[in-house]
Amino acid sequence: MGALAVLCMLASAGAMANTATNLADLSLEQLGDIEVTSVSKREQRLGDAPASVYVITKEAIHRAGVNTLAEALRLAPNLHVARINASQYAISARGFNSATANKLLVLVDGRSVYTPLYSGVFWETQDVPLGDVERIEVVSGPGGTLWGANAVNGVINVITTAASASVGTLAQAAGGNLSQALSLRQGWRYGEGGALRVYAKYNKRRDSERASGIDAGDGFEKLQLGFRSDADAAGGALTLQGDAYKESINQAAAADQRHHGANLLARWSRMLDDGATLNLQGYVDRSWRDIPGSYTESLRILDVDLQYLLPAGEGSQWIFGGGHRQASDDVGNYGRLTFLPPSRSLHWTNAFAQYERSLSAATTATLGTRVEHNSYSGTEWMPSARLAWKPSPGLLLWGAASRAVRTPSRVDVELFAPAQPPYQLAGGPNFRSEIAKTLELGLRGQPSEQLSYSLTLFGSRYTSLRNYRRLSDRSFVLINGATANVYGVEAGGRYLVRRGWTMQAGLTWMHEGFSGANIASIAPGNDPRYQLRLQSSWSLAEGVDLDVTLRRVAALRFTNVPGYNEADARLGWRHSDRLEFALSGRNLLHAQHREFPQGGLAGANPIQVGRTVQLTVTVRP
Repeated sequence: MGALAVLCMLASAGAMANTATNLADLSLEQLGDIEVTSVSKREQRLGDAPASVYVITKEAIHRAGVNTLAEALRLAPNLHVARINASQYAISARGFNSATANKLLVLVDGRSVYTPLYSGVFWETQDVPLGDVERIEVVSGPGGTLWGANAVNGVINVITTAASASVGTLAQAAGGNLSQALSLRQGWRYGEGGALRVYAKYNKRRDSERASGIDAGDGFEKLQLGFRSDADAAGGALTLQGDAYKESINQAAAADQRHHGANLLARWSRMLDDGATLNLQGYVDRSWRDIPGSYTESLRILDVDLQYLLPAGEGSQWIFGGGHRQASDDVGNYGRLTFLPPSRSLHWTNAFAQYERSLSAATTATLGTRVEHNSYSGTEWMPSARLAWKPSPGLLLWGAASRAVRTPSRVDVELFAPAQPPYQLAGGPNFRSEIAKTLELGLRGQPSEQLSYSLTLFGSRYTSLRNYRRLSDRSFVLINGATANVYGVEAGGRYLVRRGWTMQAGLTWMHEGFSGANIASIAPGNDPRYQLRLQSSWSLAEGVDLDVTLRRVAALRFTNVPGYNEADARLGWRHSDRLEFALSGRNLLHAQHREFPQGGLAGANPIQVGRTVQLTVTVRP
């Protein structure tokens, strides 16, 4: 609360800054004009994108009253976001969710943040200053042609604002019954058109409670620092940005986990004389993880990508690209499990091409493919085809057929438990990539100035899924021994009740059918059959906003986690352009509920997700 008082005093001095655009005041046409890049790797209107894509806007994040990236992703109705404990989340699209979900590719300003350890994301270490996020594009469905392996069920693309859009000071402090957060950002202009911002972000969350009422001993504390610079260089636009973090996570039965890391990214873009655009990006990422009682990891990643977008001409558009990624991974153990060999150098090399052609004034076809070579399974192909038909300005129908792969990880091939023989579980030396073949049919429309909607039907056939084969009563080996058929519906709509008041609704429904031995034992997906979301964003008066969200999540398959209903709310008051207060509450319908299973003995006394109340002060001095 001391930080809150400091921020209030800061608000009495300094120049005014513009507030963010009020989400409830945006027309549906303006929302449809939002530019997205994740569908075709070039800017296009959201209303013209032939994919199941949802955009979490800057203002929507601000009005959600959340402190972390993982919590902000709950705003996307096409994602299943479940809290496991105080710091960990299970996040996935179109099924296969788990603590180690591995079929969703996540990018932060073009930097892929999945780990080669298990092809997923350590959500406890991934965060950004939410006040500097321009938008989050959430594409459900395959994206392997443009984005590569592991973009099997979707792509999350976190895009931060240019440094020139964050000149000045922003300070935000939040305090509540379960968590505290503090974020500081300062931006400057320099030279001719250059801009720089630096930030610091601190988060702390207290221990969760178990069903019996005792503390779970899983609280965390994290500090993150970073910068972004944008300037003109060598006839193009140059961006330099980086982050560094340090985190500790409590463990009830062992010493605290310690995580820290840093990354540095450079991106250069230039429009050539013939109208083509050349983009070159490279980054390095360094991270260390120490989980007493389990394992340690030291990871170094180097990634370089080149993209060439030809100028559009006579109804056609080409885009080419390629890149190389290298990861050096060193894993130690505390005696419970081991990776053999403990040190591994992995490589991924790719090239892709995509061609877009206007077949008529209303019809566009897109064909593309990617070839990617990895250290485990060799060469993989990821083709796709899309057809879009726009019979009127307010209606888009589209269809797509895609092949995507989830390439093997170290867990699949080189994990052994316990750390010494005889091994009870062994990685599969011949493990291959998991394959997904998907068909999609979508509809996006805006029949009036007040109403817009989207509907997507999808069906996927998965083969060579991870399973295991029993070698003896106490010995198992990982194999590609399972298949699955998954089909479902994703639907959403937005209705402008009146100026300043918008209602949104979202629905996902999905059926998963798995086959193969030992399916029930490995729980290939802890997913709800359906999710419902209803949200009201209302400007009650000048500077006063009220947001209320109702959520329904069905019971998780393969588990005893029941379905639940919950409500979130936020009341915000903009005292001036310099000072804003917000009171928010999450999980307001119940003091506690479960969202995801925990294994082992914890299953008998599971961790609960508790009700939170938080006061946030934002200052722009």
